[in-house]
Amino acid sequence: MSEKIILDKKNIARVISRMAHEIIEHNSGIEELVLIGISMGGNKLSERMRDCIERIEGTPPPLGIIDATLYRDDIRSGTAQQEVHQTDIAFSLEGKNVILIDDVLFTGRTIRAALDALMSFGRPNTVQLAVFIDRGHRELPIRADYVGKNIPTARGEKIALELDASGGDRVVITKNSNG
Repeated sequence: MSEKIILDKKNIARVISRMAHEIIEHNSGIEELVLIGISMGGNKLSERMRDCIERIEGTPPPLGIIDATLYRDDIRSGTAQQEVHQTDIAFSLEGKNVILIDDVLFTGRTIRAALDALMSFGRPNTVQLAVFIDRGHRELPIRADYVGKNIPTARGEKIALELDASGGDRVVITKNSNG
């Protein structure tokens, strides 16, 4: 396996800031805005997005986390992540503009499952999707409203947004040396 860093801490911060500005502008502020990170990949990214929006607007939007594991269509086949994580949405979604946040958009299956899980918490005004990386290879008709970076990949490659509390932020692409 070979690994290549394609974005560093400074570039990641720049992308998050741009995405936060786009979200604020598109929603005419943050009055009815809530952020929901998809567990596991969207957790840290949604926290960073909230912090960035707070620096811009002076107040943070509500933040929740949703786990879509039990809503996945591939859970019975054994190809899906089996470990269930915490869902924490301590506010109403009724009439809100929900920004669903994930790190990498690939096939679209995680997003579909997250949308199903989200609807059990009420009926938002809108649901918008923000992803840091869109790597292509969609299997479902899912498209992000806000994309940090489009990074085309081969199916056998892995791409990861690594957000580290100690500042070791990076985007890494891993290529299988066999293929």
